Amino acid sequence: MKFLVLKKETLLFFVAIGVLLASVSAWFMLKAGDAAVFNQQDEGKVREIHMVTVEYKSKLKNGKEIEAYRWDPGTISIKKGEKVKLYITGINGEEHPFYVEGTDIKGKVKKGEQTVVDLHINKEGIYHLICEAHSTRNHNGPMIADIVVD
Repeated sequence: MKFLVLKKETLLFFVAIGVLLASVSAWFMLKAGDAAVFNQQDEGKVREIHMVTVEYKSKLKNGKEIEAYRWDPGTISIKKGEKVKLYITGINGEEHPFYVEGTDIKGKVKKGEQTVVDLHINKEGIYHLICEAHSTRNHNGPMIADIVVD
């Protein structure tokens, strides 16, 4: 008879441990489900894009020096309505006054400084970031970057 009682107590012990483990596992699974993992949207999150001013120089055979200025990267893509902070660091050239064609966005990038531009464009298209100091080949340009909004 003692043998059966011991078996019953052992069985009850393992059942109790099993219930405890199941309860703890269920609690962790429910806590992990507090935030949906799939199809999360980063509503309101602002994306950062970094750009620099670049100068290319070369000498011709006759000794004449030529140069050209560019934005790097030369093309960025954003989603329609997306909130973006464009960080432009002045590496080459003393200053680059600029505007974004088709918007009211304008500013100036100075050598050794960073200019932050808030981009929030609600219409699809290609918008040109144009440096007014280097707008044509005669002024070591054109210094134009494309902002592709889709």
